[in-house]
Amino acid sequence: MLIVEAVVLLVVLVLISNVISHYLTFIPVSLIQIALGLVIALFWEIKIPLDTDWFLLLFIAPLLFNDGRRFPKRELWQLRGPIFANSILLVFLTTIVGGYLIYLLIPRLSLSVSFALAAILSPTDPVAVQSISKRVKLPDRILHLVSGESLINDASGLIAFKYAVAATVTGVFSFSHAVGDFLYISMVGLLAGFLLMWVIEFIRHFLRQQGINDVVFNTVLQIMTPFVIYVIVEELLHASGVIAVVTAGAVSHAQGNRLVEDSPELKLVSEKTWDIIVYLLNGIVFLILGDELPIATTKIIHDVHFHTFQAVAYSFGAWVILLLIRVVWIYLYQIISKPRRPSFRVALLAGLSGVRGAVTMAGVLSLPLVTASGQAFPQRALVLFVAAGVIIISLVAAVITLPLVAPDNPVPLQTRASFSDESDNDFDDAENLEQGASERHPMSEAEARIYIMRLAINAIEEHRRIENQRAAYDLILDYQFIIRRLELTTRDDADRQRVMNDEITLRRVALKGERSAIERLYAHHQISPQAYRSAIGTIRSAVRRVDHPKAHLHFVAFRNWSASFHRTVQWLKTVIHRSQNKSSDNEWQLIDRETAKSAIKALSKYLSNDEVNSQSLDKQAVYHLVVFYRNRIERARKKQYASRSAYTKQLNQLKVIALGAERTGVQTLLESGNITWQMSGRLRQYINYSENVLMMAVNDEVDEFYTK
Repeated sequence: MLIVEAVVLLVVLVLISNVISHYLTFIPVSLIQIALGLVIALFWEIKIPLDTDWFLLLFIAPLLFNDGRRFPKRELWQLRGPIFANSILLVFLTTIVGGYLIYLLIPRLSLSVSFALAAILSPTDPVAVQSISKRVKLPDRILHLVSGESLINDASGLIAFKYAVAATVTGVFSFSHAVGDFLYISMVGLLAGFLLMWVIEFIRHFLRQQGINDVVFNTVLQIMTPFVIYVIVEELLHASGVIAVVTAGAVSHAQGNRLVEDSPELKLVSEKTWDIIVYLLNGIVFLILGDELPIATTKIIHDVHFHTFQAVAYSFGAWVILLLIRVVWIYLYQIISKPRRPSFRVALLAGLSGVRGAVTMAGVLSLPLVTASGQAFPQRALVLFVAAGVIIISLVAAVITLPLVAPDNPVPLQTRASFSDESDNDFDDAENLEQGASERHPMSEAEARIYIMRLAINAIEEHRRIENQRAAYDLILDYQFIIRRLELTTRDDADRQRVMNDEITLRRVALKGERSAIERLYAHHQISPQAYRSAIGTIRSAVRRVDHPKAHLHFVAFRNWSASFHRTVQWLKTVIHRSQNKSSDNEWQLIDRETAKSAIKALSKYLSNDEVNSQSLDKQAVYHLVVFYRNRIERARKKQYASRSAYTKQLNQLKVIALGAERTGVQTLLESGNITWQMSGRLRQYINYSENVLMMAVNDEVDEFYTK
């Protein structure tokens, strides 16, 4: 069958499977897709052409990149230790212990093939975990643990799978060589994914500064990113493309995680495009599984060493082995964490939540057909059959047990293949905005956007209270970043240089204030020597960046990018330091709070100096810097703000107020004749896109609330 015809058929079947699942809600759509694959293989004898060389690239790279884009959540980050233990230690424990038990269970499988089978069966489907949590009241800590684990255990499972397959293909395995190779491919994959994603982000920002900001172009660039990174890391660096794409996805998420979207249309288009890609890829994987099953079954039926029912029993036995390992691990975790008495029921439910999905199937289908000696891969059909059986059994077990555990909450089990929209941040502004708008006639689109965003900031300031100060300053700071970028496009070179000089001068004053606060804290023995050295190093790096600016048109864009990169590196250093010293959290909160207060005092003293002409300074530069430090103070207040859900509610309420002010501002500009009808339409479209992005975020929060 031609590949183009095969793709068209598979996409059509994915659509049909979801239509069927609309009526058969009690059956996971993945099972329906497997059944459709069986139908086309048995009744029409359609064979989908597979090439194992590109299978991982086509399916694994985009799926794991998308997982990285959706991670981490705050609750998951707080459990990063147990999550990484589950994602790495549990995966390798499952590979070794589970693989050996499978080897004892199925004597026809070699030990290396058993390890490969256990490794590829260890990753779990993240959407299935979230779907199960809608039916079962798991404790929050256990829910966040299994949710976080399911997002990142694909990488460790695929690495273990790769080693086991390599040992089978070559017939050679050296533990010392494997450890060294593992460290190399893991660390190089991590660093390469991090650096390549930063390079791509820098290129994207540079092109946008050049005017290449087309939504379709940027969406295609984002979609191609995981494929490019995977190929470069695998083919050129011979490291782990899997780890690289997960890391790249996380970096992309960190870069795009802004409270106010600079390009909400791009955000909407890219998110919907990713939904479509994940929707199709997951569905196609299960359809191919159903199409491949008759081939594996036929070979098993004709195998003289065991019967078909034995193969089914092997699948069930492998599932029981993996379930027991998972249940025991979660039960021991409850004992160690000691939030309450350990519950075997909770451990069992967490174990049953480990539904296997598309990554497992894509990995198994990528098994080579022959070994290095030219012989057929040993028992490939049996491995495929057992893996498919475990996937099906895990899905069916969840479907059967959920109504028994939660009979009053009939929510259907979802997997990645059914994932859809529904499952998915001491000075006043001295400018008179109304007067400023009337003086500009006509206004450019950038000036109009600046005007309506300043109105939004005014509205946020009016509704700022003690309880929502952190959300207010987060939001104002994001607006200010966009305003500063837009302002550079509305000024001539001389004015732009003057603004940059003002910012540099004010930044130097603020950094001196920060340094004095650190020296004072250290002199009074309020911080440790390690924290002092780290904080002083951060100040020195900031001073170097301020003292050596790039005075050209794209200075701010590059400065923001490099500063963001530097902040990420410093954040990583801080995380390492804090992980080594649990008591340092309060210490760093004290440093952040006191340095910010000292910086504001230094700025206030500087502006009140008679030798300084404060009227000539750029007022927006002053306001922006003070908001930045106020934001830091609010973030450093221990127990000052409510829970994450309360913060999100406050943030969304302020966003609604800000968008309302923006919409009013557009109408004001139109009525006063400062903008044309065409421009008002574009501005309103921008606000509409922003509201849509806000609604997407609200829907995600609601879904997250109901999974708790």
